[in-house]
Amino acid sequence: MEQETSPLQTTDGTTKRSFFYGWVILAIGFLTIVGGFIARNTFSVFYPAIVDEFGWTRGNTSLIFSVNILFYGLFAPIAGAMADRFRPRYVLAAGALLIGIGMAGSSLATERWQFFLLYGVVAAIGLSMAGWAPVATLMANWFVRRRALVFGILGAGFGLSLISASGVQYIISSFGWQTAYVVTGLSIFLLTAPLCIVFVRRTPSEKGLHPDGMTSKEAEIELLRVSEYRAASEWRSRDWTVGSAIRTRQFWLILFVWLCSMGVVEQLAISHQVYFYLDAGYSPIASATFFSLFGVAFAIGNLLGAFSDRTGRERLFIPASLICAAFIALYFLMRDTSTPWLPLLIAVGFGTSFGIIPCVLNATLADLFHGKHFGRIAGSMLVGFAGGGMLSPWLAGYLHDLTGSYVPTYFILIAAMIATATMMWFIAPRKLNPVRR
Repeated sequence: MEQETSPLQTTDGTTKRSFFYGWVILAIGFLTIVGGFIARNTFSVFYPAIVDEFGWTRGNTSLIFSVNILFYGLFAPIAGAMADRFRPRYVLAAGALLIGIGMAGSSLATERWQFFLLYGVVAAIGLSMAGWAPVATLMANWFVRRRALVFGILGAGFGLSLISASGVQYIISSFGWQTAYVVTGLSIFLLTAPLCIVFVRRTPSEKGLHPDGMTSKEAEIELLRVSEYRAASEWRSRDWTVGSAIRTRQFWLILFVWLCSMGVVEQLAISHQVYFYLDAGYSPIASATFFSLFGVAFAIGNLLGAFSDRTGRERLFIPASLICAAFIALYFLMRDTSTPWLPLLIAVGFGTSFGIIPCVLNATLADLFHGKHFGRIAGSMLVGFAGGGMLSPWLAGYLHDLTGSYVPTYFILIAAMIATATMMWFIAPRKLNPVRR
């Protein structure tokens, strides 16, 4: 094992800390999230191109995305268990390889079943292995005091992956969707896999360090403080496993929040949002730009979610959910291109308020259930995500085919955000594991 890097003494006798390797882990986790979720979050611009190419209906074509969500969610608990058991560097790199194969291979698809297999299964399993559950497990090992900040930065990576939509749309418009699939797949693999293999380590102890860059003395004090804190209640003192977690009401409520917010709202926004603007009369490039702006705002919202470390989780989460529902309601007013400021306002407001949700939600999950089995628990949450994410993109496409409008979808989005706020109130993390100041 490498020796702990000790603080350095300056000439005036003060202590200067050496660089904490956890920030390297966070940077690579951030790049992994950006690269991996480019594969999913660019579907919104590939979607219209595939519909135009093959003449399939929106409902049938959106099933490609639904299959991707299904297999991502089903494999996520396995990916989380792999992150608990095996070296994360190899799990993440293997996932990046599968994403690259699935995306690049989709360029050869001419039938829906081929898209289902390559994008829906191969790329989805790759994203499970190089996605949220393994990366969140890794970050929870390296950071304790700054947990919401770290999850906020990772969530910002998810949001920034949406910026790629404009670039991918440019490649599609200039060279075709097949070329865009190849470029995207190869870029994801080359961006993440080498870095993960070379630099990622599972725990600070592998580098002779302690979480958050604490010294040995600080770690001893923190361990004592945590022991006292955990002993304060039965909830905090438990060594959580999937089996013990599923017997709690909070587990199922958080699962339902994952289903409504990350499964329904996020996946509808990713898969159909470009079509929201196209149907109002905006050009493909303008629509992709609005979508990318949503991604930037989403990233900012994730960073704002770090304030829940100080305010408490639900005090930030619940208002953000209700504000998000209000911005979604503005879609009802976007009927044509006569109000070009409206899609800009929606993209910024919707993105920022919704961006707070995953940051605080993941911090809440880690607050309540973190332990040596956290990877499995985090992966189990993605099953609920898959339930909402599998159904909602297809349902939105089907309802549009049936009615010629996205109005029913807007109602679904608003209802999901109100349900999300309600469930967080009943989870009540302030009572079980309040923020430590």
